[in-house]
Parts: sequence; C-alpha cells; structure tokens
Amino acid sequence: MIEVLLVDDDALTLELHRTYLERLDGFHVAAECTGARAAVAAVLERADRIDLVLLDVTMPDGTGLDVLRHIRARGADVDVIAITGVRDAEVVRQMVSLGVSQYLVKPFPFAMFSERMNQYREYRQRAREAAGTPTQSEIDALLGAFRPTMAAPLPKGLSGDTLERVTADLRAHEPVSAGESAQRLGMSRVAARRYLEHLVAAGRAVRAPRYGTPGRPESEYRWQA
Repeated sequence: MIEVLLVDDDALTLELHRTYLERLDGFHVAAECTGARAAVAAVLERADRIDLVLLDVTMPDGTGLDVLRHIRARGADVDVIAITGVRDAEVVRQMVSLGVSQYLVKPFPFAMFSERMNQYREYRQRAREAAGTPTQSEIDALLGAFRPTMAAPLPKGLSGDTLERVTADLRAHEPVSAGESAQRLGMSRVAARRYLEHLVAAGRAVRAPRYGTPGRPESEYRWQA
C-alpha cells in the first residue's frame, strides 16, 4: 500500500483528493495537512510511513517550495507530486530541481489524476524490479514511467466514464476478450470491443489472436504500460 500525505490549505480540495485516492487501488491517505509547517512536521515525524506527498504550492504559512527545501535539507527522500493552481515557469523549475516527480495543475478531471497516480504506482513497481544493477532498458523504463501520455480523442459515441471502467477491467484481468469484459461490465460485446480497440489505437493496449478456443477466431487484449 502506498501511504500518501495530502497537503492543501483548502478543505474542499483535501476532501476531493481524498475521494479520488479512495477510488484507486493501492493508495491510502496516511495524513492530511493544511499548512506548510504542518507538512514539514508530518514528513519528518513519519519519514518511514509516508511514501508520497501530494503538495500544494501556495499556503498561508509558507509555500510548497519552503516545504521541499526543509525536508530535503533534513534528508527526507519522500516522493512528491505538486498539485497546484500556480503556473509560473520558474516555480515549476525550482520544484523540479527539488525533486518533484510531477506537476499537476488544478483544476483537473479524475481521469488525469488517475493516470498520474497510476504512473507513480508503476514507477515504484519498476524501481523495485530494477533494484541492484539494472540494465539500460530497465533504467529507461524507470525514467519513462512518469512520462505523460497523450490520450487519443474519444470517438463519437464513447464515454469517458465507461472507458475508465473498461481500462480498469483490462488491467485487472488481462488478457481479456471483448466478450469477457462485456460480461463483467454488463455491456454488449460490440461496445466492449469498441472501447478496447480505442485503447489499442491510443497505444495503451495491444491486440493478439487467442488460440485454442473453439468456434471463430477471437482476439484478446493486454494492457501496455
């Protein structure tokens, strides 16, 4: 389980991010803070229990930059993703120089939040797999885990919410056929195939023939990270 510290001075934003995280597998909100000083204290006191900080930049008693400078100076190597409405290029540069993994600009839809959190989860998994003396390909994959992907535009008739459901089903049960996904999600086989083919077109899934099944040839789909 990835333990997350939420830092934002707005209570509604904290609630929103908590709700978003509760919809994702593998994440748990360890603590919440509404100020910079509290965030520094929380990180330093729970250094062995916090894996990730979702950090606001602008707060009444300091900035996200202040938080990062303090915790890095004290040797805390916790992962940090900035979540803020600040769009200043110099702030972005300084945040990155202090070890921010990603910079997510508010407001954003759940789909974008989910993608970035899944990228982070993949990064941690790849980091564990590449422990020791990783190969060049493992290093490239690790560095590429945070690289944002460009989503293909949804064709007419496809729903973003349904696409999220199909994507989650694919990732949980791969390899899947359109029929299997349709049965689990309560939709038609034709509709499930449209969503799966969209993921293939977007480079997020791969299609291959499924051998050894009776009747006409069937395709199966696998998630492509």
